[in-house]
Amino acid sequence: MTTGVPTSMAPRRRSPARTFLPLAVAAWLILEIWLLSLVAGAAGGLTVAALLAGGMILGVAVIKRAGRRAFKNLTDTFHQAQRGVPPTPQQPGQGQGNGLTMLAGLLLIMPGLISDAVGLFCLLPPVRAWIGRRAGRSLERKVASASAGTFGDAFQQARIRYPDGKVVQGEVIREDRPQGPQGPDTAYRPPLAP
Repeated sequence: MTTGVPTSMAPRRRSPARTFLPLAVAAWLILEIWLLSLVAGAAGGLTVAALLAGGMILGVAVIKRAGRRAFKNLTDTFHQAQRGVPPTPQQPGQGQGNGLTMLAGLLLIMPGLISDAVGLFCLLPPVRAWIGRRAGRSLERKVASASAGTFGDAFQQARIRYPDGKVVQGEVIREDRPQGPQGPDTAYRPPLAP
């Protein structure tokens, strides 16, 4: 008699992100190197070194400024909570988007001209606001879809979709219990070894 969850022998499909992300990273690295060599051939190696150093310095400054602003907002909120004052709503553009600003700084720090251009593009206020709105809507959709059931339902779905695949083969043998008085000392005890 076989017990356990039957498993399919077909391989699981990989998600498109797991398939194409390594290819995209490799293509981006090759494009960055090609662009750096193109600029170095046209303007010289010192120009490329100066561009990369300038991008790193600007990225560090952007991350430092966004970190200070985020820490200031955190301490202000903490002090207001200690005093029992309800937190004041922030003005649009004030203290919001620190995470995206830090991401832009990180892109500026990374060596490469394309990452520098994307980092500078992310520093523009309209772009930051647009990305923030899109990320907020996406997060709201994910939270709404995740909260449709309980945690137990989600765990059960995970167990159904990805069973551990262990199957224990064997058979069940029932032995008749001896007849007699059923006291605490005379209760049937199965043998320790098979």
